[in-house]
Amino acid sequence: MIFKIGIFTFLMVPYLASAEARAFSDYAPVLKHVLEDALPINPETGIYVREINHGVHVVSDGIWQSAFVVTEDGVVVIDAPESYAPKIRQAIAKVTDQPIKMLIYSHAHKDHIGGSAAIGDIENLEVIALEGVAHFLKEKQDPNHLVPTVTFKNKTTIRLGGKTIELAQQRNYHSNEGDLFIYVPAAKFLMAVDTLAPGYVPFSGFDLTSNFHEYRKIFADILAYDFDVFVGGHLTGLGTREDVKMTEAYTTDVYKTVKRIHDDTNMMTVMAETAEAAGGWDNKYLLFKAFLDKIVVQATAEIEARWVGKLAGVDVWTDTHVRTALIYVR
Repeated sequence: MIFKIGIFTFLMVPYLASAEARAFSDYAPVLKHVLEDALPINPETGIYVREINHGVHVVSDGIWQSAFVVTEDGVVVIDAPESYAPKIRQAIAKVTDQPIKMLIYSHAHKDHIGGSAAIGDIENLEVIALEGVAHFLKEKQDPNHLVPTVTFKNKTTIRLGGKTIELAQQRNYHSNEGDLFIYVPAAKFLMAVDTLAPGYVPFSGFDLTSNFHEYRKIFADILAYDFDVFVGGHLTGLGTREDVKMTEAYTTDVYKTVKRIHDDTNMMTVMAETAEAAGGWDNKYLLFKAFLDKIVVQATAEIEARWVGKLAGVDVWTDTHVRTALIYVR
């Protein structure tokens, strides 16, 4: 179909040039300081293991992140990503001869716990999760996920071998089954998976949030903890309080920019101009899409210009963040 030159062409062309057709060279390179802060993955093992303090260790393959806590009476594993879960047992064995006693699920998503079957042969292993996560996994019947054996609502505290680990559900912002903040007070260590990725913008759609209204509040929830080291479950580095504040500022900017442009854009005017270019008002979905796309194009351009030098991945995911915020605004 050929459309007349005019506002309709302006609105639609950016989306005809889809992400799949965009040349890789058109994307901004990952920022230098983000590359410099990346965890040094061992080329022989394909993972990185680092002790934080008080028995807390972080594990990563450069894309996913998990952790384990060594105590005097055994080891507590936090998440088992499908990409490297078979290597977790060997990584622990290099640190301690204590047996693995517990596995904590941060939430139900396969990329973070889909490798749990790799340690499923451990006798009397306790698999700990929120009740909602346990119910979901039981119904799903995926053999790659160990079904939780210990469940709880909202909050619980694990005490093992002189170590304390606090588990708390924080809002319904990401997975419908529930998400945990995992906190080791003595180590000032906080793990809040799929909230933010230090040095980067959040993943698509603000980390696939199921509730942007609640997502906007999680930064205050995170900062309410006394932590020095933050693990978000993804990508190349560990985080600090400043990383949380930076992502909060980005998220707020997206919301305010989208709201301003939305409120300043007359929907009926855009639809009328689009109808004229398209030859009529028959395709109501198309007319409304033109209105939404106009906002997305303008807001994305503004936000990318402000943030491309501050966070990595801005030009990869900002349009998805704008669309998530636009749904919320409307």
